[in-house]
Amino acid sequence: MKKKFLYLLLLTVSLSANAQTEPFKKGSVMVFWGWNFSTYSNSDIHFKGDGYDFQLSNVVANDRPTPFTFKKYFKLSNITIPQVNYRITYFPKDNFGITLGMDHMKYVMAQDQTVNFKGYISDPEYAAMVQNGQVNLSDAKFLTFEHTDGLNYINIGAQKYHNVLDKKNIDLFLSYGGGIGALLPKSNVQLMGNERSDRFHLAGFGLDARAAVSMVLWKHVVIQVEGKYGYINMPDVKTTLNNKPDKASQDFVYGEIDFGIGYTFNTRKQK
Repeated sequence: MKKKFLYLLLLTVSLSANAQTEPFKKGSVMVFWGWNFSTYSNSDIHFKGDGYDFQLSNVVANDRPTPFTFKKYFKLSNITIPQVNYRITYFPKDNFGITLGMDHMKYVMAQDQTVNFKGYISDPEYAAMVQNGQVNLSDAKFLTFEHTDGLNYINIGAQKYHNVLDKKNIDLFLSYGGGIGALLPKSNVQLMGNERSDRFHLAGFGLDARAAVSMVLWKHVVIQVEGKYGYINMPDVKTTLNNKPDKASQDFVYGEIDFGIGYTFNTRKQK
C-alpha cells in the first residue's frame, strides 16, 4: 500500500514538473466530471403505432435530480446514477478547446396534467380516456414517459477562453462556445397496456450554446460552472419493447446548469 502511494505521489510530481506554466495553453488537456440541473420547454409528443396515431400537446416535463448522499454521488458503482456530465477537452491553440462529452440529463413527463389530444386510438378502452379533445395523464395506465437513464446527449463542442484573473495560484477564465451531438436516451415508456420499454436507442440530435466560468487553482485543479441553452429533436423514441414500429417523436428546448471539478495538464514537454 505504501509503495502504491509513493508511486502515485511521484507520478503526480512528475506530471506537475512537465506541465504547462499556464493553464489552457496549446497542447493542454482538461478532464472534467460534474453534475447538472435542467429545465425543459413544453413539448408536443406524437405517438404512432399499430392501432393509434395521436399527438399530445404542450406536455410538461421536469428533470429528476438524485437526492444527495455521499454514497449515491461518490461510490464508484453509483456515480452515473445522478444527473452527471463528463468530458475531455483538448487545446489545439492557446485558450481554444475542443470538447468531447456526455450530458446525462433526466427528463420526466409530469403525470399530474391534462393535455390536448389530436388523432385516434382504435382500442375502445383507451379511446374512452379522451374526453372533449383532452386526456388526463394522471391515470398512468394511459402513459408514463421518461428519459431517466437518461436523456443522454453525446456531444462535441468548441469553446474560446479568456483569462480575466491571473494570480500566482489562481486563474479565472470566462468561456463561450457551442456544441452539436446525438441523443442516445434510455427511455422508460409504458403506453396503453404495452409492455414497458426501457432500452438505449439512437433517437435524434441536439445543439447547444454554452458559457462557463472556470477557476483554476495551482495551474491544474479546475472548478467550473457552465450554463447551456440548447435544442433537442428526437424523431425516433422507442415506446414498446418488441420490434413493432411503434415510436414517439418530440422536440423541445432546454436550459442546463452544470458544475464540477476537473484537472488540466499539458501533453507537450516544456523547453
